[in-house]
Amino acid sequence: MNRYEKDIVIELMTEPFINQRILAEKLRYSLGIVNKSIKELTETGYIDDTIRPTQKAIDEIKLNQPKNAIILAAGFGMRMVPINTEIPKGLIEINGERLIERIIRQLHEAGVNEIYVVVGFMKEQYEYLIDEYGVELVVNPEYATKNNLHSMRLVNHHISNTYIVPCDIWCSNNPFRRYELYSWYMVSDMVDSESRVRVNRKLELVETTQNSGGNTMVGIAYITLNEAESVKNRIVELDGLRKYDESFWEEVLFEENRLMMAAKMVHSTEVIEIDTYEQLREIDSNSNQLKTDSIEIISNVLEVNPQEVTDITVLKKGMTNRSFLFTCKGRKYIMRIPGEGTEQLIDRRQEAAVYNVIKDKHISDNIIYINPDNGYKITEYFENTRVCDPLDESDLKKCIKLLKEFHDMKLSVEHEFDIFKLLDFYESLWEGAPSVYGDYETTKKNVLSLKQYIDEHQSEKILTHIDANNDNFLFATDEEGNEILRLIDWEYAGMQDPHVDIAMFCIYALYDREQTDHFISLYFDGNVDDAIKIKIYCYVAACGLLWSNWCEYKSRLGIEFGEYSLRQYRYAKDFYRIVKDELSKK
Repeated sequence: MNRYEKDIVIELMTEPFINQRILAEKLRYSLGIVNKSIKELTETGYIDDTIRPTQKAIDEIKLNQPKNAIILAAGFGMRMVPINTEIPKGLIEINGERLIERIIRQLHEAGVNEIYVVVGFMKEQYEYLIDEYGVELVVNPEYATKNNLHSMRLVNHHISNTYIVPCDIWCSNNPFRRYELYSWYMVSDMVDSESRVRVNRKLELVETTQNSGGNTMVGIAYITLNEAESVKNRIVELDGLRKYDESFWEEVLFEENRLMMAAKMVHSTEVIEIDTYEQLREIDSNSNQLKTDSIEIISNVLEVNPQEVTDITVLKKGMTNRSFLFTCKGRKYIMRIPGEGTEQLIDRRQEAAVYNVIKDKHISDNIIYINPDNGYKITEYFENTRVCDPLDESDLKKCIKLLKEFHDMKLSVEHEFDIFKLLDFYESLWEGAPSVYGDYETTKKNVLSLKQYIDEHQSEKILTHIDANNDNFLFATDEEGNEILRLIDWEYAGMQDPHVDIAMFCIYALYDREQTDHFISLYFDGNVDDAIKIKIYCYVAACGLLWSNWCEYKSRLGIEFGEYSLRQYRYAKDFYRIVKDELSKK
């Protein structure tokens, strides 16, 4: 049977045959294709003279009949800010019905009751589905660092006559059927400039040429026994390669510039992917998820209706926070939402105190609102911005000038950023687990031995930024077209030796010793005392270990920083040796 013939057999299993014209209308095939297919099916013994499926057809149907389903629900759903700060995207409601519950009920209607839900982010919120719907939860502990290709690897052994379904899909009509005869991947008739596939005349999915656009990839698929082994082998193969960590599972379906399965085309109004806050607002303006804390705060602070908060766009996920850009009354703002585990790391009242001290100094961005209890923050958005290039001499000189101007103000707050106390504090957050580094205890002992030298050569403690990395030096353009430079993100700021900011810039920029020496020289206009330089080396070692401990804590929350965390630990070891070498020359 070809694709057309299989669709006709499935339709005849579902509804009694009336006439060819009605069959053509239901399947959206031409009358000519239907007539030709019925003739072929009769001749090959799949339907009888009354246009009913024969036992031969029924046997084929049973061989390919849906057995189970996999729902992918592990990811952050980063584009769903600010909703994803409170619930995972699969639990978003439309017309009072949760997305994932609607999917499960539609699967049940099609006779599919064996359902596996792969969870990760806010996994506990899905637990009730076990009792209520009899699903099995499969936890993806690497959801923060890998895409849903890895989720598929965890349920690979279940793939055989299986529906694959993303959790953020809303289908007006049930996309699942009691009968299937072939593997397919669902696309809509909407043109998507970012889509990798288009439907050709043979109803095949072929890869698009660059920038040509294609059919919107819905994400729902059906995999029969015939393709299951090939799909499973490809999942194992690609999941084992680091370059596919950020890949969607659909990557395994591509072979020779086409998908290994047929296209199932639906109208764009029948299946909607809920990808953003504003998409949800368009579909269901009364959805409970629209009433988030952050939108309420924005509305109150800017004295507007929630509907006036528009153009919500997720910004790149930071190391500590999640933030989104929005527009209100023609002006753009950024809303910061603290990330996972932040409440353990940052005292928001201390942060608010810092912003209060610097608010009129023209060194930071413009803070519209900050909540000292939960850390929610609203700032004005700068247009045409860029961050400091740590390899550009001109950028470095401008950043150092701003940093020195800030230090020369000698501002003060009531709290201190104590590097050595925080070393122990971040370590305590591991809850007794050993470090991932085998020589951690030796490294820590070495770093702690540098404290005496630091104490003996410490400069006057003043308000210090602490997080003075190149990404926090923001170049922007004011309304007159002049370049301005601002130092942003003051979460860790506190009283400390200002030379810590020099060390912090160097380790964030991943400088080697030569680059570190150059930055120190620029700060001191080429005239730096050896004792001060060695003290900064001590800070590089101590701060490297500090952020390494910080990264270990975040790693235990499922948030990885790759090379960054390794490099921080290396700073602790390498610059300890540099200090010892320098002191041995004295």
